[in-house]
Amino acid sequence: MDALHLAGVVLPEGERRELWITGGRISAEPVSGAETVVREGFLVPGLVDAHCHPGLGVSGAVSLEEAAEQAVQDRDAGTLLIRDCGLPIDVRPLQARDDLPRIIRAGRHIALRKRYIPGFGIELDDPSELPAAVAEQARDGDGWVKLVGDWIDRGLGDLAPLWPDDVLAEAVTVAHAEGARVTAHVFGAAALPGLLAAGIDCLEHGTELSPDELSWLAEHEVALVPTLINIENFPGIADKAGKFPAYAAHMRALHAGVGSMVSSAIEAGVAVYAGSDAGGMVEHGRLVDEIEALHRAGMSAEQALASASWAARDWLGHPGIADGAPADLLVYPVDPRENLAALRHPSHIILRGTVFS
Repeated sequence: MDALHLAGVVLPEGERRELWITGGRISAEPVSGAETVVREGFLVPGLVDAHCHPGLGVSGAVSLEEAAEQAVQDRDAGTLLIRDCGLPIDVRPLQARDDLPRIIRAGRHIALRKRYIPGFGIELDDPSELPAAVAEQARDGDGWVKLVGDWIDRGLGDLAPLWPDDVLAEAVTVAHAEGARVTAHVFGAAALPGLLAAGIDCLEHGTELSPDELSWLAEHEVALVPTLINIENFPGIADKAGKFPAYAAHMRALHAGVGSMVSSAIEAGVAVYAGSDAGGMVEHGRLVDEIEALHRAGMSAEQALASASWAARDWLGHPGIADGAPADLLVYPVDPRENLAALRHPSHIILRGTVFS
């Protein structure tokens, strides 16, 4: 189709408008000869999975072909923009494909040897190597760097930080100098003070954030992506950690308290975004499950949708439905703000101006 015409209620404004799509972009001005594909409905900026791993499987890296299949699974569930949040393979070939969601690459996870899942990321031999590794990933990615902030320390038998505070601070400073933002995987409380003091831009999971730390996040505009549907795996992880009873108990406690933490984050005004953590232990295409989980944790339905659509797009620098913006949007026959389950059944998925059923 050379040009498309759509009419419906555009979110988040909630006003009925007419849009035209030509050359893969949205136009507010009529386009001659456009084919009308939508006459009524709700037009929503394409969903955003802010923590997703197309290219990662349970055992580590997968082939580009399988990564593409994962991305298609996400697209068909409405995800049109992905922040990869750490990948063991180079997915630039996927970025070049018009049929796959847009991908914001964060490079590879950066961890210490024997302090993270083998084969998932870069494994440094010494913490002092972190700033140089961050600089390299900042230059190679699309404006984000992913650190592993904590993981089980088998000597201690529980979660523990990977990096000294001074090294973290230097690494974040280096990333910012390269024009990149830094996010960090973190489960437990011990790593949080160092990450916050270093000037971190975002936290993944953040399951043991305290009320004071949540207030700090809100004040300093540090984002949180809690990945609630992945936290559901914590009891199973604990069940397999018989050699480390303190760690197992800790993981169960984190699982039990995460709903309260996210509720407190919302009340504190923290910018919370939806991320499925797909790849590894979570299947692709489950972003709507995460949106619904955020709603159960205390977000209004509209806030939960915004956390995976227009608000997330604004945070990541990608426009929503606007004149001249890329034509990445979803159409629903009913208002998804009234019933988030409607997000599972878009009538149209439009990516780069092409309609996908």
